[in-house]
Order: sequence, then C-alpha cells, then structure tokens
Amino acid sequence: MPTDDAMTDTDAGYRRLVAHYEACFDRYGDTHLGVDWPNAEDARTRYRVMLNVIGEPAPHPVSLLDFGCGAGHLLDHIRATGQDRIDYRGLDASAKFIALCRRKFPDTVFYHADVLRDPVAVEPADYVVLNGVLTEKRDLSDREMRDYMERLLTAVWPLARKGLAFNVMSCQVDWQRDDLFHMPFDDMASFVARGLSRYFLFRQDYGLYEYTTYVYRAPRT
Repeated sequence: MPTDDAMTDTDAGYRRLVAHYEACFDRYGDTHLGVDWPNAEDARTRYRVMLNVIGEPAPHPVSLLDFGCGAGHLLDHIRATGQDRIDYRGLDASAKFIALCRRKFPDTVFYHADVLRDPVAVEPADYVVLNGVLTEKRDLSDREMRDYMERLLTAVWPLARKGLAFNVMSCQVDWQRDDLFHMPFDDMASFVARGLSRYFLFRQDYGLYEYTTYVYRAPRT
C-alpha cells in the first residue's frame, strides 16, 4: 500500500478525479450534473445498459456492487423501475458521496473505500458495475489513465462472482476530447482477455459516444 510520500503521479491523478466529482456535487447537488453527466436521459440510458450485464429486469435474485456509486442514482433507477430482485450495494472513494448515499438509503450497505490504497473487506457480488468511473481522465495522460484502469479493474475483478460491466469513451467519434478517456477496441480486448477473462463483449449500440464492456467468468447461456 503506497504512503503519501510514495504516491505516484497516477495515484495523485485519480484522487483529483474524485475531487472533481465532489466539486460537481458541491455546485449542482444531487442531480445528474452533480455527478458530471450532462444529460439526464443519457444517464438513464447508461443505467439500463449497466444493468443489462445481468439482464433487465433481473431474471432471478442477484447481488450487485455499484463501484463508484456517486450519489446512488443507479439505485434510484433500480427502485423506480421496480427491480426488487437486485440486492444492491454501493462503494465510493468519496466520503462526501457515501455520506449522502447513507442518508438517502439507510437500509442499504455502502462502502467508503479506495481499493487501490487500502485493504478493505468488501463482500463479493454476483455482478459489479463501474458506470462513469473510467470515462473522464481530466489531466491524466492516456498512459496514466490506462495504467489506472488496468490496476483498478484487476483489483475489482475478484469482487465479481459472475460478471463485470464498465464504460469508456469510444474512438469511433469525429473528434476526441482531451479530458475524456478514449480506448480503442483492440487495446481493450487485449487487456481484458489477458488480465480478466476471455468471455467478454462490447456494446456501442445505445447512441452515446462511448462503449460498455461486459466481462463474464463463464460463457453466457
């Protein structure tokens, strides 16, 4: 576990990412803008796509860990759409967001943890989703962000008993923003197959300038 003195530039960079989202929340409150999603309908689309890693609605009771849960809007969506077969838990590195979630959902488990710095007892779930955790890189270089992504997903994968979902920005766009993390399909496939599982698929069929990767421990039936 790195000390503050031994913190790498990438470690410092991802902590600035957390600070960025907290600043959005301070400015806009408990809204889609407060977690830096510019459009509410697009945010709901992302929730549906994330849940499709298990199927929506869930065909049978499943547990779900929302890694980087922010303001708990995925749980808002789950409850609004009546998906009572999903046993939801949330995790975030931001104490501010976790405090908000615990006030909003006192009957739900929320972990305050930075899994890259601190050992923490997080119960594995059937599925883990990371929605928006890897879409922005802010002032990190592409290499630093890729290193962060690989380290984070490697640490999170053991928490997923059945499957994992996460999104990044697509390279199939007219232009790429310097503050967003665009990842080519071939590079993502190489990392996932090498570091996580050879059972995976990409989705870029939902109209946004990003794609979602579903990773599974076994072939889908």
